[in-house]
Amino acid sequence: MNKPYKICIIDDDEIYKFTVTSTLMIKKLAREILEFSDGEEALGFMTANLSNHTQLPDVILLDINMPIMDGFQFIEEYIKIKPSVSKKIAIYMVSSSLDPIDLDKAKTYNEISDYIVKPIKPTELFEIVNRLEMAS
Repeated sequence: MNKPYKICIIDDDEIYKFTVTSTLMIKKLAREILEFSDGEEALGFMTANLSNHTQLPDVILLDINMPIMDGFQFIEEYIKIKPSVSKKIAIYMVSSSLDPIDLDKAKTYNEISDYIVKPIKPTELFEIVNRLEMAS
């Protein structure tokens, strides 16, 4: 890994966030990890930092089912602010849902890089970081 990345986890499952954060830190895949419990909280952070690209994440790991604002609602709102976002952000939908409706819906958004079924494996985290490096 050549560059340190900022990774954002948007998920209401505290155990999942702890596990992914621990894996990212142990494997040295992130320089900083942002955690939010719902899409609204994350969107507020993004909106507040639109012009400050150093505060924005390089990658978002986004759950579908969350209270207040779910993953698809977050994507809809993100699309509205995307023209003002000062950097390219890779968004991965990470969910325990195997529902074909969710999978098909995720495919309709160009903003979603991929759909990963939980639990996310360390190899999948390495692959996400490798994609970032190849893109830069």
